[in-house]
Amino acid sequence: MAAPKPTKPQSGKPAGKAKADDKPAERVVAENRKARHEYEILDTLECGIALVGSEVKSLRVGRMSLDEAYGRVEGEEVWLLGCDIPEYEKANQLNHKPKRPRKLLLHRREIKKFAGLAFEKGLTLVPLKMYFKNGRVKVLMGIGRGRKAHDKRQKLKADTAKRDIEIALRGRGRGGR
Repeated sequence: MAAPKPTKPQSGKPAGKAKADDKPAERVVAENRKARHEYEILDTLECGIALVGSEVKSLRVGRMSLDEAYGRVEGEEVWLLGCDIPEYEKANQLNHKPKRPRKLLLHRREIKKFAGLAFEKGLTLVPLKMYFKNGRVKVLMGIGRGRKAHDKRQKLKADTAKRDIEIALRGRGRGGR
């Protein structure tokens, strides 16, 4: 008679758990690249968001826009305004309003920190990207200071110069021309 197979894994690690050094799986739904051009991002914070079922289904399909979105602190809550999540076609009567305000889920101390910085002159709460992390929707919010036109031009020049240097160094490493 064969011995029964052990139910516990032989190693000291629990079954099904990821390694400590593994990053949790993230799937980016939308990224606000324009925000990094328009604003100098001073600090970022990952936060949850309160959504209804049809919004989550629409996000899983990959439909949404963060282009005109911004955050606002009202009392002891933070809201995401202007975020466009289109209606999910198969939801029928249970659908949501595409541009409704959505509550961001933060701890009180994070809200106080964000609120303090948001009320400073020229600082704005900007959503940088929205993604799924471990099955939940997360929003990466940034505190940004608006850039003037000349600041944007200087940044573009610096980025172009940096890119040219990297290309030149890469070209030299291959036996270069």
